[in-house]
Amino acid sequence: MSDTIHEAPRAGGGPASYWDYVRTEDLLALQGGLERDESALGDDEVRFIVIHQIDELWMKLVLRELVSARDLFGREHVPETALSAVCAGLRRVALIFEMMADHFRLMETMRTRSYLEFRDKLSPASGFQSAQMREIEILLGLDAAERIPFGKENSYLIALHEADGSESAALHRVQRRLQDTPSLKDAIYGWLARAPIDGSTPGSSDDDQVVDGFVTTFLARQREGQRQRIAAVLRHQALTEADVDRLEQRYENELESAARYLRAEDLEDPEARPATRRLRAAILFIESNRELPLLSWPGEILDALIQAEQAMVVFRQRHARMVERVIGRRVGTGGSDGVDYLDRTALAYRVFKEIWAARTLLLRSELDPPVRNQDFYGLRAD
Repeated sequence: MSDTIHEAPRAGGGPASYWDYVRTEDLLALQGGLERDESALGDDEVRFIVIHQIDELWMKLVLRELVSARDLFGREHVPETALSAVCAGLRRVALIFEMMADHFRLMETMRTRSYLEFRDKLSPASGFQSAQMREIEILLGLDAAERIPFGKENSYLIALHEADGSESAALHRVQRRLQDTPSLKDAIYGWLARAPIDGSTPGSSDDDQVVDGFVTTFLARQREGQRQRIAAVLRHQALTEADVDRLEQRYENELESAARYLRAEDLEDPEARPATRRLRAAILFIESNRELPLLSWPGEILDALIQAEQAMVVFRQRHARMVERVIGRRVGTGGSDGVDYLDRTALAYRVFKEIWAARTLLLRSELDPPVRNQDFYGLRAD
């Protein structure tokens, strides 16, 4: 069977060709760089351009997947039958970032002096000016206050202006995305916060008591697990009395931190605590009981979100190592501190912090609080 498309009609009439359908000639004419003439460029520069163009195309697909997920979870009622498809989309996001990270292997075939032959052409341009990467961060829900300043700029939006200070298409793209709310994080967290805990949902007359009961029982089970863990350590290690005191204090600090977290006492705004407390309890309840039919796909969604964000973090880390390998730790073309900036973004940029945090708190299955109203979470015919 031929891969060439014969049946689809062209806009102007007549059968389509593969090259018309994928716009091959248009694509192959876009690697000329600033000169708009590929013949004036060396092989390394053309390779550099092609890799970055491919990355921008991958990011276009990421944005489509994230918009689809955001739109689904932004609904008042999210159909359970749609969860498998959106989960597959989030896993595609992870795969795309993995493939983008793998592109750096090809970049690393370029020697330092080869890159320096055309690097100055880029100044003051920078990969920081990738509008689609900024869109992905915004759409995911990265808080603007958590952004690491780029060079001496006070706002990442300033870097998206033209060199003469005028507004660019990239700036307009990002500004439109800023107005495109809610973020995926807000939509997902809104959906998770509505998850039934021990059969109780927000708005139920005793929901606060049910949530508090689950949290209190969970913390008690966690303390029991810690006692078992301390006893195991003491049985197998010859520790001094001072070492034992330090160990017990370390575990006690962990328990106190967990209690503050689950009761949302770490938030400065008391009015924000009830909603956050329920969200955190819901994530923990889903993670602890994902073998129940009603919670199985929500558990998969949590995994897919972590997988996607982890792939993005690894992409940032891989980017930093590629840059360090090719050009060392010199100042970036756009004036940033280069590798140090990339390393800091990889460490600091986390969107789904509440989901990551639950991994620290989870218990062994035998310590999980028993589920009240377990029939509520069974398979349903309607």
